Amino acid sequence: MSLQTHLGERVELERQKRFMAAHAACHDRIYRYFRRRTESPSTAEDLCAEVFRIAWEKSGEKEELSAMFLFGVAQNVLRNHLRSAVRSANLMLSLQLERTEQARDTDGSVRDALGRLKPDEREVLLLTYWDGLTSNELSDLLNTTATAIRMRLHRARKALGRLLQAERESEEYIR
Repeated sequence: MSLQTHLGERVELERQKRFMAAHAACHDRIYRYFRRRTESPSTAEDLCAEVFRIAWEKSGEKEELSAMFLFGVAQNVLRNHLRSAVRSANLMLSLQLERTEQARDTDGSVRDALGRLKPDEREVLLLTYWDGLTSNELSDLLNTTATAIRMRLHRARKALGRLLQAERESEEYIR
């Protein structure tokens, strides 16, 4: 066996180790990220697989496969998926109906209130509380300062609280 072949195998083994470590550490978080934002578990799994396909390609370029890198890839994959869905209007209509029914069945008033938030407010809440990202991680992901993220999060929590309070008051008024 030549030295070049031996070095190539060693590089490939290191690449596999980096990839497997990133996959083990982040797969479930990335899947949940997609599951909350897509219409079905199979779509979430397909998008998750796409993230790790891209990560595998990048791992050959000595790219660091950190959680932040993978969430950045996930955002791009999600954007591409949504653009594709918009071009398929009939399919999107049926999927939207499915998502609406699913939202009513599972999370009730909190999901409804989240749906009424501005997209930026909803995203910072979901990334913080469901995806478990810190202010510093979010600032890297969203290309802003940690202070700005904390302010967005504060405003988003207040807006969500107001929506939930208004809903409680309207329910009490109806009774």
